[in-house]
Amino acid sequence: MNEMLPRIEPRPASSRNAAAEAAGLLRKLLQEHAARPGEPLPTERDLAARLGVSRRVIRQALAELEAEGKIWRRQGKGTFIGPAPTLSAPTLSRLASRTNFYEIMEVRLYLEPSLAQLAAHRASAEQIAMIGKLAERLAAREVEADPATLERWDSAFHRCIAEAAGNRLFLDLFEVIDKIRYDAAWQSMRARARTPEGKQRSAQQHLEIAEAIAARDSARAGQIMRQHVALHQEALLKALNTDPA
Repeated sequence: MNEMLPRIEPRPASSRNAAAEAAGLLRKLLQEHAARPGEPLPTERDLAARLGVSRRVIRQALAELEAEGKIWRRQGKGTFIGPAPTLSAPTLSRLASRTNFYEIMEVRLYLEPSLAQLAAHRASAEQIAMIGKLAERLAAREVEADPATLERWDSAFHRCIAEAAGNRLFLDLFEVIDKIRYDAAWQSMRARARTPEGKQRSAQQHLEIAEAIAARDSARAGQIMRQHVALHQEALLKALNTDPA
């Protein structure tokens, strides 16, 4: 791909400002790339060279765009325009019809603590920084954000941990579970289950998980993740039991 991108002139600016500016330039690239959705975007290395910023800044910008649903990324394949593709309709429909909220949370309760533990061992410095930034973003948005926005940012946080775990099969399993959160019934139930106190506790747990991973404390990372998933499990069960339908 030969699109020419303007270079960001070096100046004393925060990493967050540089990432925001890079994200703005990448949005222009996405508009030019819209006619070729199946073609991957340039690599992080190429984008960093074109924009004159570090690969860390590019990762931050791409994470911002991914959380917005503008792009999707897959290890070993690249970065693509648009939201992440769902499973084929029959497969997703079959999964939705065969499972329920109890089973989804039960699988998460066993899977995600393991992912957090592996991430504490294997995450790169860039991945640790990104997990921390997503946790901070969630903490800032937990109170005022609409349910759909919260779902996207929460998904980005947990996916970043899954990627940092460094196991592709675990990542595939996580993606199957994560796709179900976009089911309309799931989103409706999650919205009903949220309370101000629950959102604040969830935000604090995100920060604690990020801190444990950064400290390479796998036991604590797994423990807090289990408490985090259990918190949502309890809230969902309560919502189900009080649902008039």
